[in-house]
Amino acid sequence: MYPSDFRYTKDHEWLQVSGAAGTIGITDYAQHALGDVVFVELPKVGAKLKAGEVLGTVESVKAVSEVFSPVGGEVTDVNSDLANTPEKINQDPHRSAWLVKIKMDNPQDAAKLMDAKAYQEYVAEKEKEQTA
Repeated sequence: MYPSDFRYTKDHEWLQVSGAAGTIGITDYAQHALGDVVFVELPKVGAKLKAGEVLGTVESVKAVSEVFSPVGGEVTDVNSDLANTPEKINQDPHRSAWLVKIKMDNPQDAAKLMDAKAYQEYVAEKEKEQTA
């Protein structure tokens, strides 16, 4: 369910690493929790992000959620398709609905994030807490 080549945060963002480049998005769990996404606000290319800093917001019919950068770096690309079709986040959160691409300051920081197995366990625990 969660791509094994991604790293994950406890705030439900994902990071796909390719050398010093990283692609960031929100997880399937996050998009389900949000409901129908109607608007996405993203940073501009060239913006500098710090790990844990807000990189943008995702607005749904239920709420507005902040999205946090899992690593630090400079934004090199934004998914401009989401301006006109934010619902892509609900349809394909792990591939076509990526949010930003960054040149990471410290690519080794990605190793501090959860792998897919650890994230799935984390989500399962969250779901148990919600039904208890």
